[in-house]
Amino acid sequence: MQRNATTRYPILLVHGLFGFERIGHVELFRDVKDVLKAAGNRVFVPHLSATHKNEIRGEQLLTQIEAVLRGTGASKVNLIGHSQGALAARYAAALAPHSVASVTSVSGPNHGSELADFLRKALIPGRLPEIVAQSVATLFADLLSLLSGSISLPQNAVAALNALTTEGVGDFNDKYPQGLPQSWGGQGPAQVNDVQYYSWSGVLPANAPRSLDPAQRICQEMAQYFTTEAQQNDGFVGRFSSHLGHVIRSDYPMDHLGSLRRSPGDNHLVHDPIQLYVEHAMRLQAAGL
Repeated sequence: MQRNATTRYPILLVHGLFGFERIGHVELFRDVKDVLKAAGNRVFVPHLSATHKNEIRGEQLLTQIEAVLRGTGASKVNLIGHSQGALAARYAAALAPHSVASVTSVSGPNHGSELADFLRKALIPGRLPEIVAQSVATLFADLLSLLSGSISLPQNAVAALNALTTEGVGDFNDKYPQGLPQSWGGQGPAQVNDVQYYSWSGVLPANAPRSLDPAQRICQEMAQYFTTEAQQNDGFVGRFSSHLGHVIRSDYPMDHLGSLRRSPGDNHLVHDPIQLYVEHAMRLQAAGL
């Protein structure tokens, strides 16, 4: 029987880079949304630009928060952001704390991504590689948006990449520091301006065999570009870089995309990545959120 984990306020699941709500029959948050709804929650997935800087995506999120508040009659929302979605959620909470009850970062690059640093260095400003990279990535984002019904949203792949680098997120953090830890790898303030802050993330299991799952394999390949957090990352985001507010745990044995879905062969895992969302809804419920 599904546990009751009904939160006081609606939950918005905020996608990250190249994210979407639905493409055809594929839903990015399908499993997460289903278990949260089964637990009695009102769940929404905002439409944000698949690629753009954090502030642009944050403004889009603010607009949709207001729409959810009008439609539900609720006074606040709980934001759960995956990857870059965590930064959009943080932006919204910083600018409109009266409308946000909580921000939860799931695998969020809250101190930047070493992978983004590597990719950015590979692009030479003003040269063909950057032009080609932006064109290809933006076209891919446009395709995702077209299929998901978000064709009116602006896209900018290089702006998104810049926004995810250590330098780009550092600039973002200077303006919106709410929930950030004061020391590397530490816990951040659990509450700022009446907004509760939480985070969790994972790391790739050490010495794991090359996966047959394409998504896991991509994460394994990307992990080699980490130096500061080598062996302590999920393929896209470093463990300690993900810390925000009350850190529930940052070393779950899962890759970056594994924090959104059950991968093939995951039935034996002690920690079901989808049930983590139900447990968190219970946590929010207990906090009166």
